[in-house]
Amino acid sequence: MRFRIQDIVPYQPQDVNGVPISPTERLERVVAAAVLAEELGYDSFAVGERHYGDFLSSAPTVLLGAIAAATNRILLSTGVTVLSLLDPVRAAEDYATVDVLSGGRLEIVIGKGNEVEHFPIFGKDGALQYEYLVESYELLRRLLSEEGVTWSGAHRAPLEHVTTLPRPFDGPWRIWHGSATSTDAVELAAKWGDPVFSSHTLQPTVNYKRLLDHYRERWEFHGRDPALAWVGAGSGGLYLAETNEAAIEQYRPVFEANRARASLRDHGPNTLGKVSVFTTVEEAADTGTALVGTPERVAEKIVRFHDSLGHHVQAISANHLLPHEAQQDVLRQFAEEVIPLVNAELGTDLWSAADAGRARGFTAPDQHGRRSQDRRLGAPVTV
Repeated sequence: MRFRIQDIVPYQPQDVNGVPISPTERLERVVAAAVLAEELGYDSFAVGERHYGDFLSSAPTVLLGAIAAATNRILLSTGVTVLSLLDPVRAAEDYATVDVLSGGRLEIVIGKGNEVEHFPIFGKDGALQYEYLVESYELLRRLLSEEGVTWSGAHRAPLEHVTTLPRPFDGPWRIWHGSATSTDAVELAAKWGDPVFSSHTLQPTVNYKRLLDHYRERWEFHGRDPALAWVGAGSGGLYLAETNEAAIEQYRPVFEANRARASLRDHGPNTLGKVSVFTTVEEAADTGTALVGTPERVAEKIVRFHDSLGHHVQAISANHLLPHEAQQDVLRQFAEEVIPLVNAELGTDLWSAADAGRARGFTAPDQHGRRSQDRRLGAPVTV
């Protein structure tokens, strides 16, 4: 299993203990977390993109540029690049700059974004969000792989013999497709032979499994090798302690603060994938997507997620409401005590030397878990 730390950079002016946090401190902590992740041996660090609500991730390429300058090895990514809002020409330029600065350590995850409210801000029609996404993605592919691009479409001005600069570090980087609630994203990924990153945060695992099953079905429909259908998955919270009971009690204030904050938002009648269905910390930890408990329990839960989702990358986040030292302690303990337990069981070729499609500036160590994740024989296991 590969492991990614992800931060969509939610911001509140105080932590769970009422200690003030300035926007400057919050952004500095993102860069510091990426440096720590590299020191601890995590494979990847991803920055989100939000343009509505209490988030400081409106400029992910700026943050990734700072992280690229502060790190040497770790793979950089996004979670997600809201391509439905962006001009593909500017996206190609900005992300290629990060790719070059990092020495070819970039892969991105694209999507329409989780906030319908961001479309009016950019003068766009939310009803056309998937049209925007598909058109922008298909143009971005060409801009990264071709020079002198001539193109016309429905939602931006045509191009004639355009070459974006800088060019990618060593050819186009891998593009993942973020998946949360709709088959559109997974069908687009399967059509083009791209991997999928499942949100796997706010709903039961079975809901995300249905989308990934559909992805694999469409992948094979297009005649592709099942072993190359890479999948990543998120999680709905992280906290470790010596006992499961202690972890739940210590995480409870953070969970309830997040719930209270979410309740202030009016998401309208269609809240699927936008509000957590897990109403108590016990439910989230016991049967939900949160990773809360002892290292052994959390490792067992990740393996259980894999048995259902068949994923190759597990994303985690240290909650921003925890005191900064507690966030670092959780990430450190996860790296030292959880990752070895999972990797003793699950191995993958993703990002290793055997993965020809990986970012050219990044190679992860080989893995040889007791069970292969590469699912060469077809459909994922159901639990």
